[in-house]
Amino acid sequence: MTYSRAVVERAGELRRSGLSCREIARELDGPSKSAVARWTRSVAAGGTVGRAVAKMDLPKVVGDGPVYPDIDPDDKDALIERLVLENAVLRAVNDVLKAASLDGMSNREKTLVIDRLRPAGKWSLRELTAFLRISRSSYDYQRRAIARPDRLAPLRALVRRVFLEDGDGARGYRFVVRRLRELDEPVRASEKVVRRIMREEGLVPRWMRGKRRAYSSYAGEPTPAPPNLVRRDFRSALPNFLWLTDITEFRLPSGRKVYLSAIRDCFDSSVVAWRAGERPDAALANSTLEDACARLAPGERPVIHSDRGGHYRWPGWISICEGNGLARSMSAKGCSPDNAAMEGFFGLLKKEFWHGRDWSGWTPARFIEELGGWIGRYNTERRSDALGGRTPAEFRAALGRAA
Repeated sequence: MTYSRAVVERAGELRRSGLSCREIARELDGPSKSAVARWTRSVAAGGTVGRAVAKMDLPKVVGDGPVYPDIDPDDKDALIERLVLENAVLRAVNDVLKAASLDGMSNREKTLVIDRLRPAGKWSLRELTAFLRISRSSYDYQRRAIARPDRLAPLRALVRRVFLEDGDGARGYRFVVRRLRELDEPVRASEKVVRRIMREEGLVPRWMRGKRRAYSSYAGEPTPAPPNLVRRDFRSALPNFLWLTDITEFRLPSGRKVYLSAIRDCFDSSVVAWRAGERPDAALANSTLEDACARLAPGERPVIHSDRGGHYRWPGWISICEGNGLARSMSAKGCSPDNAAMEGFFGLLKKEFWHGRDWSGWTPARFIEELGGWIGRYNTERRSDALGGRTPAEFRAALGRAA
């Protein structure tokens, strides 16, 4: 925001009369205290506004237009004022809303940010409302609305508890909605309301800030690859008809790595067998397959689908498949969508179990034990919309099959 010479001169007169810079800013109802201080210092030194920053290299143009269309690009004092205000607003947005930008802010959120900044006394209400593009009447309305008792307060407490305790800070709004309905005293809340509460309370699943590490088990073409029998159709009407397998990596802060080999049944998405160790070798993959085959009933001969990792091309793996009547199926080389359902499971595991947690000081043995606990809960406790709100164990039990 720019000010006329008359405003600057008036500020100087008020300063000489004994008023403080804060009192002058309030009297003029526009400039900030810091702006008044700079003006009066400049005038007292016999200079002009902005001389002290005349040599600063401020950006004037972005693309085809000025950074701030309402500010003279040569008025560097005004540019600094706007940059300071913008920085303060962004900090307030981060503190109050746990957000990183001004995009899509509601009037309620803008009001919360303004009220966070006003006590500092650096900016007038007019400056803040103009910057955040909210009218004075809308601001006043939102302040009254915020002051009213929060009718969602009891639900907020429940949502926070379910998210942090039942969901371990890793589950999204669908889990929270479903868990609320399963409480001893069921609470029926719409997804829209729960999502709004989670956003306002800053309840963001920790995996949203995590990063995945890629792991490749490809080791050339030691044996001929079998055909792709699945062709990205991961549906199965029967248990133990179509299995998927893969290996994923976890790198602990100590630098040691843990590898998980898992086999998943496409019938109910359950993990039928898993092994973990510090080496992604053939023994890890083979022992997982042997554990899975030990669960087969007479006559069950599933298709076992994998990527082209070396573990699934060695004689040991092939021998176990042939000995148990399994039909081997493989993805195309370097084509992860061909095993997307297994990739998706590992993505879910890392979102809910791995990302966002501090694993400092964890040994591989302790980590593997914790990992096994999560897989067990996944099979018996984690409900899925794809299974009609049931767990894999419940889905299989509904058909009279052992979990």
